[in-house]
Amino acid sequence: MKKHITLLSGSANPALAQKVSESMGIELTPVEIKNFNDGETYVRISKSVRGSHVFVIQPTSSPANDNLMELLIIVDALKRASAKEITAVIPYYGYGRQDRKATSREPITAKLVADLIETAGVDRVVTFDLHVDQIQGFFNIPVDNLEAMPILAESIQGRKLKDIVVVAPDAGGTTRARRLAKLLYADLAVIDKRRPAHGESKITYLIGEVKDKTAILIDDIIDTAGTISSAATELKKRGAKEVYICATHPIFSGEALKKLASKDVKEVIVTDSIIIDKKIDKKIKVVSLAPFLSELITSIYEGEAMGVIVKGKYDKAKEKWTKKK
Repeated sequence: MKKHITLLSGSANPALAQKVSESMGIELTPVEIKNFNDGETYVRISKSVRGSHVFVIQPTSSPANDNLMELLIIVDALKRASAKEITAVIPYYGYGRQDRKATSREPITAKLVADLIETAGVDRVVTFDLHVDQIQGFFNIPVDNLEAMPILAESIQGRKLKDIVVVAPDAGGTTRARRLAKLLYADLAVIDKRRPAHGESKITYLIGEVKDKTAILIDDIIDTAGTISSAATELKKRGAKEVYICATHPIFSGEALKKLASKDVKEVIVTDSIIIDKKIDKKIKVVSLAPFLSELITSIYEGEAMGVIVKGKYDKAKEKWTKKK
């Protein structure tokens, strides 16, 4: 079965690719990646991929432009090397927040990136927790937008917390928070906020009860951590015993880590969709997507329904929590 699977990694997150490789028992195919003096990227695939189903693991995280361009060049090299099928495993889809025109004369960059990926020759995209689900419609190829929710839920379950309330940091995150609350048999609360400018937010209302409860803030991305840290402080002011933060993508730009080190935050749980190249506080815990990705890659190659695997992850998380309850 594994004879015609080829695993490749770009330079954006080689640690995750290595974990997937070890989990599947398939060696990563070496890729020579370097920059010319003028900054142009050079790529060469070191082994034959003719007739192979190739999975390229490359989040388009910071530096987004470099990592995106590197992905496109790798895919072009694979197409010219006669790969049978190319799946881009993009754990974090950069530019996903530019998904619409909020004001006049703005680009829809999430669509532009989708066009670039398709044009390069990708046959399928696998990603986690797109900022908005409709980005899938920007592609004319299959897109598997998966949730890291069951992995995060399992991590929470291991902490044996009591009196849980799951909190959405804004109205847009309500659906995500409701799913986690259902998994944990917990109450739900929603923070209503306004954005005066890009990267700024102001909390106006809290819908739900958090007093004397363990609050779990859930989001897809932590960028500057301004919104999520302000939400944690507000929850503590309103009587929450402890505040945990969960997110799929740890961008951690600017002073994010300093904000997350606040005394109002008990712990931050994130995945390794993005490699964290900074020194992190001990309260930040990283759970790996690698076992999940390994199963998914096998499923795609064998032509099996991926929904079975995803449902299995949810059922497992729910069953474990029910037994503990």
